[in-house]
Amino acid sequence: MESIKGIYRIGHGPSSSHTMGPRRAAQEFADRNPGAARFEVTLYGSLAATGRGHLTDRAILEVLEPVAPTVIHWRGDVFLPFHPNGMQFESYAAAEGGEPRERWRIYSIGGGSLANEQTAERRPEQVYDLRTIAEIQAWCERTGCGYWEYVERCEGAEIWDYLDRVWEVMQQGIRRGLENEGVLPGGLGVRRKAWDYYIRAKGYSEAMRSRGLVYAYALATSEENAAGGEIVTAPTCGSSGVLPAVLYHLQQTRDFARPRLLRALATAGLFGNVVKHNASVSGAEVGCQGEVGVACAMAAAAACQLFGGTPAQIEYAAEMGLEHHLGLTCDPICGLVQIPCIERNAYAAARALDSNIYAAYSDGKHRVSFDRVVEVMRQTGHDLPSLYKETAEGGLAKDYTV
Repeated sequence: MESIKGIYRIGHGPSSSHTMGPRRAAQEFADRNPGAARFEVTLYGSLAATGRGHLTDRAILEVLEPVAPTVIHWRGDVFLPFHPNGMQFESYAAAEGGEPRERWRIYSIGGGSLANEQTAERRPEQVYDLRTIAEIQAWCERTGCGYWEYVERCEGAEIWDYLDRVWEVMQQGIRRGLENEGVLPGGLGVRRKAWDYYIRAKGYSEAMRSRGLVYAYALATSEENAAGGEIVTAPTCGSSGVLPAVLYHLQQTRDFARPRLLRALATAGLFGNVVKHNASVSGAEVGCQGEVGVACAMAAAAACQLFGGTPAQIEYAAEMGLEHHLGLTCDPICGLVQIPCIERNAYAAARALDSNIYAAYSDGKHRVSFDRVVEVMRQTGHDLPSLYKETAEGGLAKDYTV
């Protein structure tokens, strides 16, 4: 498996696959073609179907237009075989006519990552020697170490500096989200609610206050993402509110020391990495179960570790977080990462805390493993019709117009 840095990418929303990935691709193509007279970019499949709502065109044009005039073509009716989020970049030496100087087809595969047939054959550096949670859990029980110690063993001590930066950006996103008010861009008229939930939660008794604050923190990050603010993929932009909300809430209420929070981030990243390696975290490929479902599993694992869970209990908490999101479709209204995405982050954060509590009452033994649920999620995602996977053509998005 690759580094967990691929799970935690710092960047701007609203979508890791539709905004961060295309921006990275455009930058790479621009760096290779500094003297181009013009560019043409064709977007395919899910990337084209919801690209306008996800600001895909803006992300690409902000990079390429300063280099040369750029035209974007939208082909939402064409799904390329490698992945639903296909892009083709072409550079030209002349302002009009002529053959492309370079043609490059690349895919945004989720979480801000890029790949195509060539990169798939020469895989990036593999940091982890074990590739399933069952193998890693067995290592933990054999050595007496925790999941986070396996991360440190594979990544090296420098991973803590990276996770420290990740945690700082996560906190800043929540704080900005609580401060900002108004209507989110995109035309749906969705108002920011994080501050409302936060201030109302303060007026309730302890149990209700606790849940309301978790909602507020998840809404804060998700609304910042929807507005194009700086966030951390966990594992994607569309699910970026879940893990920060859980960790921030526990830090505020339990005063966990920073090193413990970073270890929880490492464990969460490891579980997300296993899913990304063995299945997918792309809504266009497997639906929202791969985004919010995986985020819930990551947050459940992090919470369980903070409360002293055993490797078996942590695995159980993560398994429940993902299992109970199986089949979740990706059907954003008007292609915007707002409805139902923002509310889903809040609900998933609460569900992650519930998964931790449920696992903590147990001895960690259960019938269905996390790895089995990952495989079922992969199969379920491939069986879902494309209109339920980020095309904004089915589900809640069907026939909805502003």
